[in-house]
Amino acid sequence: MRAFGIVVLGLIALALGAPADAMAQDTAEAAASAEWMVNNLWIMIAGMLVFIMHLGFAALESGMTQSKNTVNILFKNSMIICIGILTYALCGFNLMYPGDFNGLVSFGAVTNFITVSPQDAEALLTPAYNEGYTWYTDFFFQAMFAATAATIVSGGVAGRIKLSSFLVFVVGFLMISYPITGSWHWGGGFLNELGFYDFAGSTLVHSVGGWGALVMAILLGPRLGKYPASGGVQSIPGSNMSLATIGVFLLWFGWFGFNGGSVLTADPATVSLVLVTTSMAAAAGGITGGLLSWYRDEKPDLTMALNGILAGLVGITAGADLMAVWEAVVIGAVAGGLVYASIVVIDEIIKIDDPVGAVSVHLTCGIWGTLAVGLFGDMAGLAQVGYQLVGIAAVGGATVAFCWTVGRLIDETMGLRVDHHEEAEGLDVGEHAMHAYHDLVQTHTPSNSN
Repeated sequence: MRAFGIVVLGLIALALGAPADAMAQDTAEAAASAEWMVNNLWIMIAGMLVFIMHLGFAALESGMTQSKNTVNILFKNSMIICIGILTYALCGFNLMYPGDFNGLVSFGAVTNFITVSPQDAEALLTPAYNEGYTWYTDFFFQAMFAATAATIVSGGVAGRIKLSSFLVFVVGFLMISYPITGSWHWGGGFLNELGFYDFAGSTLVHSVGGWGALVMAILLGPRLGKYPASGGVQSIPGSNMSLATIGVFLLWFGWFGFNGGSVLTADPATVSLVLVTTSMAAAAGGITGGLLSWYRDEKPDLTMALNGILAGLVGITAGADLMAVWEAVVIGAVAGGLVYASIVVIDEIIKIDDPVGAVSVHLTCGIWGTLAVGLFGDMAGLAQVGYQLVGIAAVGGATVAFCWTVGRLIDETMGLRVDHHEEAEGLDVGEHAMHAYHDLVQTHTPSNSN
């Protein structure tokens, strides 16, 4: 009788326990599903923030250059995002993230993304594709990144490049150069296996754009009147400092998605750290750039403060998830000093005409930010510095080789630079037959005489 009672009690306990186990399993699955949805939502929002950065680049570039080129600059920046999204879908996405990576680059699934139907891709819209996000979420975020690299080049060639030649260059740059070098680390390539680290693109995005800007600026030569035959350097001030300032703050705002979204999850601890380190570096860079200009020129230069903010943002991008707050401040402050020194050296000593300081902001500070991963933060060490140097050299060498080859080819076939008359008159009229500010155009009408 006692044994029978034990059996009955056991059956009752089992019956009560089964729903509890099922409920616990359902709760765990619901929590995982909610986390997956939140991750996707955050990365999509971050992609939208990165998209806003293109408006910031357009405003900054047009504000820092002459008003006679404003329409041309706005058109270039509008086309860059359009070309970037389409070329990245056509082959860049699968070239950069080929899956099972083997060697320097894989061409096995170059056109996979654009040819797969929503029905065939159904399995890729679930956590089975990735624990954090869907295939389309991944593409959307990364496509916004891709276009950023070409926008950097636009600033370095402002005011003197043929529109058609620039757009041809952008297609090749975003279809081939950017995704191949990116695949070496983010696509699981040899730099990733080596130990190189670039969290959100100090090298893979910003230095790549900076190298492109440097090469194309050298091939084009300076703007008319920048370096007179009599010697010296002629300042060519920007047309609208209000627009340039708005552009920088739009970029800072977008950088919260650029760096914050690169966590690739909505993990509050890591995302909040990244947002704080990003802000601290930008603030330190802006203060350093502004103070240095005040000290050297005896008057504070707004453009140096703005470039200092951008320098801090670029500098922290490689290691925003690794740094303590004080380390972010140091990295940003050094970047602010470097961008000031780099602009002076490039403009006044080397005499390369970079209208918006793109090379100094994105290349110089991109290199610094990448090296800083080996000097500060969780990965600091001599070996890591070596890995970072290898990555900088490999990506830089490949980008320079590509840009120089393509730039020379375009120059020999289409021509890179507009003629002197068109440049002097302004690319708005020469390339677009338009004016950005019609109310400022002096129209002379012959008077009627009796």
